[in-house]
Amino acid sequence: MVGFESSDDACVYKLSDDLALINTVDFFPPIVDSPYMFGQIAAANALSDIYAMGGQPRLAMNLLTFPNAKLPIEAVKGILEGGNDKVNEAGATIVGGHSIDDREPKYGLSVTGFAHPSHILSNAASEGKLLVTTKKIGTGILTTAAKASLLTEEENAETESSMAFLNRYAWEAMQGIEIDGCTDITGFGLLGHAAEMAKSGDVTLELYSHEVPIFQKALEMAEIGIIPGGAYRNREYLENDIAQFLSKDPEKDARLRALIDCLYDPQSSGGLLISVDEKHIKELKERLGEKGCETAVIGQFKPRKNHAIEIYD
Repeated sequence: MVGFESSDDACVYKLSDDLALINTVDFFPPIVDSPYMFGQIAAANALSDIYAMGGQPRLAMNLLTFPNAKLPIEAVKGILEGGNDKVNEAGATIVGGHSIDDREPKYGLSVTGFAHPSHILSNAASEGKLLVTTKKIGTGILTTAAKASLLTEEENAETESSMAFLNRYAWEAMQGIEIDGCTDITGFGLLGHAAEMAKSGDVTLELYSHEVPIFQKALEMAEIGIIPGGAYRNREYLENDIAQFLSKDPEKDARLRALIDCLYDPQSSGGLLISVDEKHIKELKERLGEKGCETAVIGQFKPRKNHAIEIYD
């Protein structure tokens, strides 16, 4: 049903009229100091693709690389325990995996999920639909700042908690509501993944920049130039897809630049982007709020123009 020819989050194979199989894989190096928290975040990130496709994860396999002679076995144990606990929270089961000796630790999962074929969600958005996001952005900036010891313990804990928070709860909130399209926010940043939705649906997203939920500390760090390299690569990749219609007020200039930097910021285990009809917005926001998710309406898809996204104040 869905293959690698599109920019969707996972592949989908129809097994029967009532059952579709969803497969995905993702892994990356540590972005936090705690092995256990790293395992949780990496697992949540991999599981997210299944939820973004409208499915429920059921089986997972560990993917682990580590320097056998240098990484303490207790750290390896912590990574795997963190991943296992997050997989269990998702209602799935780890059924095996593979590890190899490597210079740098990396961890993630290969995940299999299931859904009814009629419940599969693509990342294509339709004209007139509103765009909702379910987590704050800025975690790439914040993990970069954490490496430079620029975060308090409370700020660091908030960042890690957001990344470890399963998109299962946003998926649960969507059940029974007619969803137009969905994707999750990861390495391409909010703008990159929103642009994929717009291009897949042949529409243009009018993005209301000040409605986007952003960690306050991420804005502060962006203002002083604490930006991960991935944000610059995202900006370069998207330069022909984005148009900005922002205030020219000099007093707002630095703040607006920081805000735009956050929109390009690569996320690890970010939230979902959900395209939905306006008539369902109230119910969806209420449900998301009950599940502990953000409930921000950040834009609307309009007829296709020259760019995939137009950014407004």
